[in-house]
Amino acid sequence: MIENQKIRPDKVIGPLGEPLSIDDLPPPETKRWVVRRKAEVVAAVNGGLLTIDEVLERYTLTLEEFASWQRAVDRSGMQGLRVTRIQHYRDLYERQLKY
Repeated sequence: MIENQKIRPDKVIGPLGEPLSIDDLPPPETKRWVVRRKAEVVAAVNGGLLTIDEVLERYTLTLEEFASWQRAVDRSGMQGLRVTRIQHYRDLYERQLKY
């Protein structure tokens, strides 16, 4: 039966290099999503601390919203999560794809 159980880490490496546990994640009632909080949630999913389904339910996010956070982190790191700079990083990424 053990092989059927999903093994999850207790902690993963957070976006700033610090250990990140479920207790360190933003609270479920979070309404104001700053860059650090978004990056912590993305790191939790990437590290296996939470599944995408758990994140969507816990924070009442849409799949598209969370996927956009993951894309931003993959393309530009934490800076890509800044709402005021989305267009800049999108343009930069598209230019990189051309060349």
